[in-house]
Amino acid sequence: MSNGKMANIIVPVKDSIESTRQTLRAILDSGYTLTVYDDYSSPENAQTLDALAAEWGFAVIHLSALTDHPSPNYRTTLIDAQAKAVAEGKHLVIIESDVVVRQDTIAKMLQAVNDGVGMVAAVTHNDRGEVNFPYEYARKLTADGACTKRLSFCCTLLTCNFLQAYDFCQLDPEKNWYDVHISHMAVKLGFTNILQVSNPVLHTPHSSRPWKQLKYSNPLLYYWRKLTKGLDRI
Repeated sequence: MSNGKMANIIVPVKDSIESTRQTLRAILDSGYTLTVYDDYSSPENAQTLDALAAEWGFAVIHLSALTDHPSPNYRTTLIDAQAKAVAEGKHLVIIESDVVVRQDTIAKMLQAVNDGVGMVAAVTHNDRGEVNFPYEYARKLTADGACTKRLSFCCTLLTCNFLQAYDFCQLDPEKNWYDVHISHMAVKLGFTNILQVSNPVLHTPHSSRPWKQLKYSNPLLYYWRKLTKGLDRI
């Protein structure tokens, strides 16, 4: 089986069309097929995604067809994508809409897969080539290796073995984000998680949800909104 047929590539999208366009183009230029999960983008941006899909040849699933729950709907995305990957016997690669991959990014992640691996993540860099959020803790690492700390879904492969071992229907519906929980669950189930510091991707954090930039510019306001409005639940 060729690398391109070993994994399903998905990109969750919430508006942020310009960064999404870069993400999609980079994946398609790498030779992979992909599915976009549109999480209640504006009508104009949803139409843009449909137009790009028709022009560039990828699939779009509008989550409004699967749930009437307001965005974010990561749980719905994960459950649907997991079911399809397991049914097809494939790995699942999640690439966020604020990440731009290199031509060989996905192939390098696939090369790290073996029976004992649960997740493989590519480290994130800023446009200056420096390790950035969410992998600041990896700045001192000089080689790829097992990582039992939290992995992000910025650019991450979830192996078919792990997908078969943990049903995402068990994910807490009261939460918004699941990367920390799922990466910890992989380790709990006996899998190894790998962070590839030699396989960087460009990351512009939170471009699809600009209010989260407050975490850096005004952390007090960010945590006040997080607590009082029930946002950003991990």
